[in-house]
Amino acid sequence: MVSAKAPPRWREPATRAVFALIGIVVFLALWQVLAARIDTSLGRLPGPVQVAQQVQVLGGEWQAERERAQAFEERLAQTNARRLAADPNAEPIRAAYTGAPTFVSQVGTSLLTVATGFVLATLVAVPLGIVSGLSSGVYAALNPIIQVLRPISPLAWLPIVTLVVSALYVSPDPMLAKSFVISALTVMLCCLWPTLINTTIGVASVPHELTQLTRVLRLPWLTRVRRVVLPSAVPMVFAGMRVSLGIGWMVLIATEMLAQNPGLGKFVWDEFQNGSSQSLARILVGVVTIGLLGFLLDRLMLSAQRLVSWDKNAVLR
Repeated sequence: MVSAKAPPRWREPATRAVFALIGIVVFLALWQVLAARIDTSLGRLPGPVQVAQQVQVLGGEWQAERERAQAFEERLAQTNARRLAADPNAEPIRAAYTGAPTFVSQVGTSLLTVATGFVLATLVAVPLGIVSGLSSGVYAALNPIIQVLRPISPLAWLPIVTLVVSALYVSPDPMLAKSFVISALTVMLCCLWPTLINTTIGVASVPHELTQLTRVLRLPWLTRVRRVVLPSAVPMVFAGMRVSLGIGWMVLIATEMLAQNPGLGKFVWDEFQNGSSQSLARILVGVVTIGLLGFLLDRLMLSAQRLVSWDKNAVLR
């Protein structure tokens, strides 16, 4: 009996790519058709064509702002050169360009903020989850606190974080802007819980035989965690981290809109308040960018999970 020939390895990814492309084309076509039928107080709802045109406009604004910044730095360098030529002991003028933030710069601000909050949350949640998963006493002590704090909305945390940071972060020349600290800490507070809970469950789910073997071999606690516990718990830990990063991204946009902190959320809110004929298309550019960046952040976490996972044949989506 002749066995069936296995399909080429490239066929499944190619099939998925074709279906993804079909889905995107259908979605864009529906968007374009339905948008033409919707009139709002800011005009007709833009379709993908109008949004793509506005992307070009925003890119031109970013390029023009870069050129103005470069011209400012050149003028400042020329002024300092003249001052030093006239007086070698003169102090050079130090000034930073303070132009209006562009869409691209606000994207960078949001990415830096969410990365900071997510890393801080991970540094707290993963070690705490390991200890909680290994010790039933620690878990019993922490679980009520976690279950009470976990459902709190980020919009409820924001005023508390703002007041605390304003009271404690009073340096006359701060290294980080106060708005950045407020946004990052708010993201951290909302990112903690999925990673903490999943790490606890993952560590507690390590097969009993493995933990018993480590005791028989009298392995040090850190060696046991590094060689046995963490490799077994990696899928659950990264599942929690992926959820945390997605939550942190959503929380950040809401925080920027509510607190008017620099970033994508503020860009969307400012355009809504502006109310010009192009505002709706620019808002949709911001919305689409938020979605695409959220997708890319999730894919980044998935790639990191594949890199550190011991089971390279596991199906991760």
